[in-house]
Order: sequence, then C-alpha cells, then structure tokens
Amino acid sequence: MRIKTGDKVEIIAGKDKGVQGTVLKTFPKKDRVLVEGANLVKKHQRPSQANPQGGIIEEEAAIHVSNVQLIDPETNEKTRVAIEERDGKRVRVAKKSGKALD
Repeated sequence: MRIKTGDKVEIIAGKDKGVQGTVLKTFPKKDRVLVEGANLVKKHQRPSQANPQGGIIEEEAAIHVSNVQLIDPETNEKTRVAIEERDGKRVRVAKKSGKALD
C-alpha cells in the first residue's frame, strides 16, 4: 500500500467525498484505511466498566484504499504516489511535486 499511517488524505468516492483527514490506521491485508472524521457509523454499545452508561456511539469505519488519495504536503493538492529508488532506498514520491514523502 502506498498510503501510510499519519498521511493526510482526501476521500474521492462515496458518501464522504471531499472530506480530508489523517490516516489513523492501515489494514494492508484488507486494503483498507481508517481516516479521522470520515465514514462515521453509529455503533450500539452495551454498558461496561469503561462505559457504564452504554448507548449509541459514533466512530470511524474503514474505507477501501482506492477511495482515498494522498494530499501533497508541498502543494496541498491531491496527488498520486510513485515508489522510486533514491540513494539505494525505496522512497515514496508525490507525482505532482516530485518531492519525497518519507
């Protein structure tokens, strides 16, 4: 996957199209990412020690990685990601600006 935890991304498809947020977690085996403030779902929770009241909470659900696009830190626009070899290391590079992302 070319998207990593901590990257700033924009949702490009689905009900939250246009929403920007940071990647909280990635699930490479399932090709999904968890984006802060996007794809909120309501979850019913029964009372527990941690949450004695219980009730309905809203939390982020995972989004398929094909529905998000990286935001270039240089230009603040959506960009594609390439993997190049620089100084003997594999580096993620923003296609729009050509700058290394790592």
